[in-house]
Amino acid sequence: MHRPPVDSPPRPPDHRTATRAAAALAVCSALLLILVAAKWHPLITVDGDIARTTHRWAVDESGLTHAFRILTDWVWDPLTMRLVCAAAVAWLVWRRSAWWTALWLAATCALAGLLQQTLKAAIDRPRPVWHDPVDSASYAAFPSGHAMTATVVCGLLLWLLHRYGPGRAVWRTALALGVVSVLGVGLTRVWLGVHWPSDVVGGWLLGAMLVALAVVVHQRKIHS
Repeated sequence: MHRPPVDSPPRPPDHRTATRAAAALAVCSALLLILVAAKWHPLITVDGDIARTTHRWAVDESGLTHAFRILTDWVWDPLTMRLVCAAAVAWLVWRRSAWWTALWLAATCALAGLLQQTLKAAIDRPRPVWHDPVDSASYAAFPSGHAMTATVVCGLLLWLLHRYGPGRAVWRTALALGVVSVLGVGLTRVWLGVHWPSDVVGGWLLGAMLVALAVVVHQRKIHS
């Protein structure tokens, strides 16, 4: 039996929903970026209070902290997420002959990495510093690369899966894994003391914005 290519979706597009979501997320991302860059005192205070509290917990709960290090360094690491994306790209090409969608997926993930590194260099926000650290990380703090990469990869893959009507069990399992991964990686970065909470929120917002923009591009291309 011949399977229809991924680039021939059975569902009509809704450009307006994705466009509105992208615009709202862009505004929120820009506002948070400005507040971080300006070192807005209320934001810095909340970041510091949360970071100090979670650091005390991380030091006291060494077993849980070790588990979080495994999750953030191996399961939810940006490299792992990019490998998952690469596997999806390969599947789209070899099993579905969906060359344009595969290129779209790879390009969006690459753009996320470029945007993340550009913002880190431009804002150059210092990471939290502790006299008794439980983990370490390199480069600047804002935005969280772990949170942003997980949001982009999970968001794009979930959108592609949902677009073609998976079975209920498959969809619920994939959705649960995606939500746990995106939320979990952000929480572990704060728990381990390598990011301020607003770094993670920024990663989530920017990642979601890129997903929404990518959906707009995909829908317009396929239905143009």
